[in-house]
Amino acid sequence: MLLLCLIFVMLGLILGFAAQYLKVQGDPIVEQIDALLPQTQCGQCQFPGCKPYAQAIAQGEADINQCPPGGEQTINALASLLGMESKPLNTEFGTIKTPAIAFIIEQDCIGCVKCIPPCPVDAILGATKQMHTVITSECTGCELCIAPCPVNCIIMLPRENKPSEWQWPAAHD
Repeated sequence: MLLLCLIFVMLGLILGFAAQYLKVQGDPIVEQIDALLPQTQCGQCQFPGCKPYAQAIAQGEADINQCPPGGEQTINALASLLGMESKPLNTEFGTIKTPAIAFIIEQDCIGCVKCIPPCPVDAILGATKQMHTVITSECTGCELCIAPCPVNCIIMLPRENKPSEWQWPAAHD
């Protein structure tokens, strides 16, 4: 029994060493591409999120001009990173829009919770038969919550800038 325990301890140490020193690193180009994408997770590029789209670009399975939320700025940055020539946005995937956030009209919300599951960043807060609200600092403006709403109480409002960039008035002393 002692010999068997000793063997298991040795195997555990070997596995721990292998996991620490022999791990496969992620593809750095995928990480660089993903960092340039807007992280809206909207699926407009026909991929379930920005990371899968970045992987497809790195593998040559997707073009750099499939991201409407990123617009021309993202396309130019991707082209520069990959040493490619920039190209216009492929309108098959959508058009460039003003950055926006979802807003729930409170008096119209019936609390059906149908808007919560499609939100890729969990920016909608609410419970069954209770009014819902959007956490604006988390909302990416992907518009995936609009279609499932049976009472059309979700609208998109233009985002002037990110909440972290909002300028608050100075306190009066």
